[in-house]
Amino acid sequence: MSDTKAISITLVDYQDPTQMTLLIDQLNHYALDEMGGAKALAEEVKQRLLIDLPKQQQNFSLLAWVGDECAGMTNCLWGYSTFAAKPLVNIHDLCVNEAFRGLGVSTALLRAVEEHAKTQNACKVTLEVLGNNAIAKASYKNFGFKAYELSGGAGIAEFWQKYL
Repeated sequence: MSDTKAISITLVDYQDPTQMTLLIDQLNHYALDEMGGAKALAEEVKQRLLIDLPKQQQNFSLLAWVGDECAGMTNCLWGYSTFAAKPLVNIHDLCVNEAFRGLGVSTALLRAVEEHAKTQNACKVTLEVLGNNAIAKASYKNFGFKAYELSGGAGIAEFWQKYL
């Protein structure tokens, strides 16, 4: 792979089986990475994604390409900011395959998410990042993201979860 290949981003058509297979393969690459949990997606999950994602109206996904090789992906969710009374986009997953890191693929994905968000007059793009993922944090900071703080003294927002 040459560092001079062009980076391009495509919006995934959830109705296209080929694009869905590529997306799920990229998501599985992410799941196998240490920052994705280091465990492959279960076959049942992969099969459900093929059925469930095309039904979703609030999601969109992008694939990143370096030349003709699929290099990464992002899954995003549309939300709504009640403080701004406008749509927002949450980047739920973003991953660049190890062989393509350092080429600007994550920046291209972030730029494409931002451009897509602007088409719907979104007020912001949000994401969560693991505290020890220094490389991703540096990339996000370079792109203009920062920890969320509503007002001075209120503290930085934390992302919490509860499994059901």
